[in-house]
Amino acid sequence: MHMYLDFGLFKVPGYGTMILTGIFIANIIVILLINLRDKTEVWDFVILEGFGLLGAIIGSKLLYIIVSFNDIPWDRITEPEVLKSIIGGGFVFYGGLILAIIFVILGAKINKINAMDYLNKYAFAIALAHGFGRIGCYMAGCCYGIPYDGPLSVIYPEESLIAPSGVPMFPVQLVEAGCLFVIAIVLFVLYWKNKTDFVLPIYFILYGIVRFVLEFYRYDEYRGKYLWLYTSQWISIVLVVVGVVMIIYKVNKRKKAKINSNIN
Repeated sequence: MHMYLDFGLFKVPGYGTMILTGIFIANIIVILLINLRDKTEVWDFVILEGFGLLGAIIGSKLLYIIVSFNDIPWDRITEPEVLKSIIGGGFVFYGGLILAIIFVILGAKINKINAMDYLNKYAFAIALAHGFGRIGCYMAGCCYGIPYDGPLSVIYPEESLIAPSGVPMFPVQLVEAGCLFVIAIVLFVLYWKNKTDFVLPIYFILYGIVRFVLEFYRYDEYRGKYLWLYTSQWISIVLVVVGVVMIIYKVNKRKKAKINSNIN
């Protein structure tokens, strides 16, 4: 793996490149679907995405600060190097996801857009972009796995700035990326078959389960641990519960609507 993509005359950071690649591909797919299949308003999607990205950046950084609060040298917070390390490094996906959804809902209310219509239809794009982001994590050496001397193990080079070098590790980032791509396909199939009411809750359930399990195979620091589980595992439990509740609510709502239509 390499932290930079080498194009000969110049190098670009692999982490940022993969994130941008994921966002770009996800956007292309969604915009094509909006124009060719759904015939909805592209600019409404762009507005909601803008709010979502802002929330994702703020939320992922905030949750990182929360889980690593005790490891941050607050007495030196005004020093440029300390500020640079806090601002430039460390993001937690769940914080970004939660605040992104909140910002999308707020942006929708401000601009009088049906946020749930877009979230329900295009949640697969979140999983798709996130999968590319995890490949970026693999390239950067962050979110690395447990020591593991088995098939497909990963050894980071001496110049690795984050992951320990010279130690065989479980490729947890790539496993999560693969799971996210599978989740994206499942969600896309649901969308294509017009089962959009269930796309978002099934995303919550599937990713919550994947993240809960894979946290046991991660070895990086600053994840926060409360009682016997990591921060992301507690959030995963909540996410799965929310997804199940959403499905039960939607199923009951459909049943009531069907009963009322039969009565009428």
